Amino acid sequence: MTEHTAAAPGAAAPLAKTDTSAGAVIFALAIGAFAIGTTEFASMALLPDFAADYGVSEARAADAISAYAVGVVIGAPVLAVAGARLRKRLLLILLMLAFAVFNSLSALAPNFALFTASRFLSGLPHGAYFGVAALVAASVVPRNKRATAISRVFLGLTIATTLGVPAAAVLSDMIGWRSGYIIVGVLALATAAAAYLKAPRTPADPDANPLRELGALKNRQVWLTLATGAIGFGGFFAVYTYIASTVQTTLGGSEAGVALMLMIAGLGMTVFTLIMGSLADRSLNGTAIAAFVGGTAVLLIYPSAVAGGYWTMGVAVFAMCLLGGVSTVMQTRLMNVAGDAQQLAAALHHAAFNTANAAGPFLAARVVEAGYGFPASGYVGAALSLAGLLLYFVTLWDARRAGIE
Repeated sequence: MTEHTAAAPGAAAPLAKTDTSAGAVIFALAIGAFAIGTTEFASMALLPDFAADYGVSEARAADAISAYAVGVVIGAPVLAVAGARLRKRLLLILLMLAFAVFNSLSALAPNFALFTASRFLSGLPHGAYFGVAALVAASVVPRNKRATAISRVFLGLTIATTLGVPAAAVLSDMIGWRSGYIIVGVLALATAAAAYLKAPRTPADPDANPLRELGALKNRQVWLTLATGAIGFGGFFAVYTYIASTVQTTLGGSEAGVALMLMIAGLGMTVFTLIMGSLADRSLNGTAIAAFVGGTAVLLIYPSAVAGGYWTMGVAVFAMCLLGGVSTVMQTRLMNVAGDAQQLAAALHHAAFNTANAAGPFLAARVVEAGYGFPASGYVGAALSLAGLLLYFVTLWDARRAGIE
């Protein structure tokens, strides 16, 4: 079977809906992506603020970001398996209600330990939501448009980095960093309402069960694809996490400068998510390889770009978002190789990418603490992106050896 026409056993059949209804479903799902993207990426932008408020170093404060990522890694498979028998619409609603509660707790946390714990809890619904949302989006469009549909759901996340995250940074400067998490709680409630109104009222799969979903854990292609995303996308987070710190410490910039740089990153992610989704429907493997090669090259020159000032750093930040297109590609590939275990595999995708969210900043922090400075995160990112590329070649080799592609 080819990468374009491969059947995904166990996937929901496309619903007989109009383009308008499909668009409404995808828009509703994208609201949740916007809420998740705002809290995930705003935490990185707000890192200097909550570090100062809680009286911890910025490197230590990054532990709260890693805690969120760990929550995603744990919550994605557990909740996907636990919700195997539920209607996807109901599961989406429950996940967003939980997300609203836990982010509200983050806004109220009186000390760093409780804040870190609340960030862990907030991460639990993340991966399961995105996994189920991707399956629902793919079910309402023709098969050859799946990657495009998934990329449009993910647009909610990238638009969050363009608008939500800079807005959170500005609000933090005006009324305090806690306001960002309050806004996310409200957005999560709006998502639950949108899912109730617009998500397809498709019955639960009568054959679905936790054991069937756990079948994904026996599939070597699933594990290789997940590992590719977990390692390769870590390169992006190694740099993105410290954009605010780089602007403030290396360039001596203000909050406005941080907001501008984060907006550039969000714009890059939005543009490349759209482009990569469309290209992936034509050539899944070619798109993945291009993302890893381009991402590696840009991250290698990132330290030099920062040394050149705001404009050259801005160009590099925009260009490195090419690597962000890997998310749509890996999500679609998992649907191709996961067999009947679609829900768990789709959720594990986001567990893998939040492993990247934890590993990239952790490795970059070690380099920064060793005295090399925030721009050196680019070298860490390039190494991770290159490792992802090499692992993807191994994944393709294994698939061809097994007669899958």
